[in-house]
This record gives sequence, C-alpha cells and structure tokens, in this order.
Amino acid sequence: MKNLLTLATLVIATATLTAHAETSVKLTGVHLCCGNCVKGADKAVTSVTGATSDTDKDARTITIKAADTATAQKAVDALVAAGYFGVASDSQIKVKAHAGAKKANVQSLKLNGVHLCCAKCVTAVNDAISKVDGVKANTAAKGAESFEVTGDFSPKDVIGALNKAGLTGKVGK
Repeated sequence: MKNLLTLATLVIATATLTAHAETSVKLTGVHLCCGNCVKGADKAVTSVTGATSDTDKDARTITIKAADTATAQKAVDALVAAGYFGVASDSQIKVKAHAGAKKANVQSLKLNGVHLCCAKCVTAVNDAISKVDGVKANTAAKGAESFEVTGDFSPKDVIGALNKAGLTGKVGK
C-alpha cells in the first residue's frame, strides 16, 4: 500500500511539473539595429500575457519564454505583426512569412507594418529590396506605417528579401 501511495505521488508530481513546463524559442537574424528596435521587439513579445523576451541586439537574437507552446506562438505572431522577422530554433513555432504576397510580378506594391523606427531601419529596407530583380524604387521613410515599392517585380521576392534582413510586413491594398 505504501509503494502504491508513493507511486501515485510521483505520478502526480511528474504531471504537475510537465503541465508547468516552460517553452523557450530563440529567433535568430532579427533586425535590431538600435535601442528603439529592441524596445519595439520586447514590447511586441511582452504584449502577450505569459511571454517574456531576452533580446541581444549585437547577436540579432530574441529568446522568447512562455508557459506553453501556444503562448510562445502568440508572442512570435505579435513580433511578426510589429514588423520583425527571424528564424525559430523550435520547429513547433512557425514564423509566418508570406504576408499576403503573390509570386506574379507587379509594378507597384504597398507594404504595411514594416518596422521603420530609424534611419538604419530605412537603410536595411533599402539594401534588402534593392537586391530584388525588377525593383526600381521605394518610399520607405523613418516612422512610416506603410510605403510603396515600384518597378516590375515579385511581391514574394520583396517579402523574402525583407525576411532575410530580419524584417517583415504585410501586403497592403
């Protein structure tokens, strides 16, 4: 009887510890050029109840800790919604990159929600999308909530270039 009671106690303790296991995901390659980028990223992550962030500007990483995978996913989604992008260390966490972009070429594309807090952010955007075949110009500016890209290019390629630079946005109308 004593062995059965001990076994039951161990099972309950293990179940309790498993239920409270913390999830941690590290995002690499995130655009974090200045203190305002770091503040913006941290604010996005911590806007999700139960999520915390540890941001390393120099390494371009953000480690998100949360009570469970669902909360960590919500925190990553909030980070992406704030215009940041990175590669997740946990395959269960999806960093959604498509942003409504199609492959077919367009002559003009409006992008919303790309993180543009300073001149370095604008430079990162300019450098990234200028490498996309067919892009002629863009109107990205410090503090802008949206900007336009012009030329004859694939929107999917523009989003991909932004993602490589640690940024993202959504295709506007």
